[in-house]
Amino acid sequence: METGSVADSLLSGACVVFTLGMFSTGLSDLRHMQRTRSVDSVQFLPFLTTDVNNLGWLSYGVLKGDGTLIVVNAVGAVLQTLYILAYLHYCPQKTATLLGVLLMGYGYFWLLMPDDEARLQQLGLFCSVFTISMYLSPLADLAKVIQTKSTHRLSFSLTIATLLTSASWSLYGFRLRDLYIMPFYCRSPIFQESLPALSDSGFSGSTPQSKTRVIGFCKPEAAHLNT
Repeated sequence: METGSVADSLLSGACVVFTLGMFSTGLSDLRHMQRTRSVDSVQFLPFLTTDVNNLGWLSYGVLKGDGTLIVVNAVGAVLQTLYILAYLHYCPQKTATLLGVLLMGYGYFWLLMPDDEARLQQLGLFCSVFTISMYLSPLADLAKVIQTKSTHRLSFSLTIATLLTSASWSLYGFRLRDLYIMPFYCRSPIFQESLPALSDSGFSGSTPQSKTRVIGFCKPEAAHLNT
């Protein structure tokens, strides 16, 4: 087997493993909803946006014939749909919002765009911009971390997972010369690289620590980002 093929296989595997690991963090919210039989402290928007993101990249992967995109986002869409169904079981008022978003997306990309090439380009642009906005959204939490000198609002492990996922997908995009996948690494480098630095410089999970290296870990409020 050629060296290039081995590198591509390893890179594809890294994308799958890191991304699915990041998607699986939502299982903690699922267990919380089942245990409390409520959606208290669990937000619906991250589930919805990540599911839309997964479905968009899944459609892009199908049109492009990319197996890695298909596998990752098919599994991601199933997981996010599971989280959403559990959420709707305890909070059915959100059903109309979900159906409205899905119908709008389907109508635009699959009914108003009969040409596959145009659909591929539009899907790629939409997915890239949409995912960039998702990855940049935690910058508001970063400002809060700096203000309060506490990482209680953030998940250190999720941040590292997101950094690894972004880096692997960026390299994958460069290998494919796909301009829509390439920006993955550029989405949130400031946020992802700042949290470990903040944690090591004395920011703790609850109060400022000046002489210790205790790092606070917490359940993420929005545990979902996609490819």
